[in-house]
Amino acid sequence: MFKQFILISLLAFGFAGCSDDSVNVEDLKAIGGARYGGEFRFMSSEKIEALFPLQATTLYTQRITSQIFDPILRLDASGSKVIPSVAESFSISPDGKSYTLSIRKGVYFHPDECLDGEGRELTADDVKFTLDMACSGLKINEVSFMLHDRVVGAAAYNDATKTQLKAGGVSGIKVLSKYKLRIDLVEAFAGFDKLLTYSGFGVFPKEAYDLYKNDIKNHPVGTGPFMLEDFSGKGLTLKRNPNYWAKDQFGNQLPFLAEIELSYTKNKRSELIAFRERKIDLVLEIPTEEVDNILGSLQEAQEGKTVKHKVDSKQSFSVTFLGMSQRNPAFKDVRVRKAINHAINRVNLVNHTLLGEGYPVLNGFIPNTEFFPANRVKGPDYNVAKAKALLAQAGFPNGNGFPVMTIYVSGNKDAANHLLAKGIAQQLKENLGISVFVELIDFETRNQYVKSGKASMWVSGWIADYPDGESFLSIFYGKYAAMNSEFMNPFKYRSPKFDDLYDRMNKEQDPDKRTNIMVECDQQIVDDAVVIPLTNDDFITMINSRVRNFKTNSLENLDFSNIFIKEPRGSE
Repeated sequence: MFKQFILISLLAFGFAGCSDDSVNVEDLKAIGGARYGGEFRFMSSEKIEALFPLQATTLYTQRITSQIFDPILRLDASGSKVIPSVAESFSISPDGKSYTLSIRKGVYFHPDECLDGEGRELTADDVKFTLDMACSGLKINEVSFMLHDRVVGAAAYNDATKTQLKAGGVSGIKVLSKYKLRIDLVEAFAGFDKLLTYSGFGVFPKEAYDLYKNDIKNHPVGTGPFMLEDFSGKGLTLKRNPNYWAKDQFGNQLPFLAEIELSYTKNKRSELIAFRERKIDLVLEIPTEEVDNILGSLQEAQEGKTVKHKVDSKQSFSVTFLGMSQRNPAFKDVRVRKAINHAINRVNLVNHTLLGEGYPVLNGFIPNTEFFPANRVKGPDYNVAKAKALLAQAGFPNGNGFPVMTIYVSGNKDAANHLLAKGIAQQLKENLGISVFVELIDFETRNQYVKSGKASMWVSGWIADYPDGESFLSIFYGKYAAMNSEFMNPFKYRSPKFDDLYDRMNKEQDPDKRTNIMVECDQQIVDDAVVIPLTNDDFITMINSRVRNFKTNSLENLDFSNIFIKEPRGSE
């Protein structure tokens, strides 16, 4: 880890302070082949409930809030390298416990009533206020766990702000000047720069919270490339921020698009039909068999042989798993959890239940990436005899006396997760004699069931918030077991051994040694059968060929600031 790191952007950044909001976007000129104007349209299977970064805990919501709010740092198009954003550079103290951020000049908040109908320049005070809020105990803040044990004074501030904010904020976040602040950590954390790319730390002004309070979720005020135009139960519309600070490599002010329109879909089939009918420009998370059924073969689409669209596929830094809550007495016994782990044939689930969709997880919980060697983690083998023996040792021979369970799953009927749940129920009945029902519910209800403890078993997924294996391991940390959270240790797992490894990993500054400890952490999760990792998959997107410069990454986040509309030759 470099102790001093000055970020050098590949882009030429600037601020168009004299931009006129009344100028017709279509009249703006760009060089290098790009074009201004046009509407970009896509759909979401989940409704967006809150346009506030500290409440944006799902990928669906983050894809929108990240267009409105700028993070402190950001990731490049590949999703692996930290580059400038609101902070144009930072340095790390020799002991790795202090980060000093230099805030970019000329970044302006969107005009809003809370700012007297105008924008104002973002300063270090705004970054501090955002991070203070992210540490607070307010109900509106759903991401306090990200900084609670890492920043000096964060835990104390969280305890003191259950009902209202306190003057002075977090003691370990200090404004040094108008454009500089320092963050002091409790312990050195090698991945802190990556953590600061998290979209949940999108910067907003204090005035917005002062005016709107808890209704701030309906009044997003950021500095991002797009601003909120309309927000309803049918969807939302974003419009171009004419005063955005960034330029592309040719000196064109970003963004190019005039509008972004998001609507909701009930199922993937209707979404694909809307794409075929040119009502939307992008389809996310495509089941491969659907591409073949609707628009020709996946291979033809990837090769660009189809006229109106292209398909992109990236390995997703995500995992689908079967969760088990240790609030249920049966799952407190590690032998029961191991029995279920050994009784599930993941290869069969992928090849037969999902008809080849995804990849079976045969190692640990963290997916294999350029920064994590998953092949070093020994996963559970499919072994019915071992599973039966473990279940018998736990007092349930052939499943006798085992309580009837329900697997809760959200999404559409016979979608991948629903099929997985049904396949698991069938295997557990056949291999262990355990009766398991499957109940399909909506996303919010499933989360509430997990949070409250009503759900003892559920199918869910986790995708990294930033490119580091720690983002996966954090959800098993023992301190989070006391939280009633649907995301952070809802399994109620407590292991002094794991917690010690996790703490050591976060303090370790040597990359190789840190990776070694990370592997140990993941192996511990497998050995304790905390969850049942099931599948990894690819992030497959289909884009209308009129949309240019669209890029995806393994974190599945999206940046619309650089894309533009240019109709292909010969189009109607």
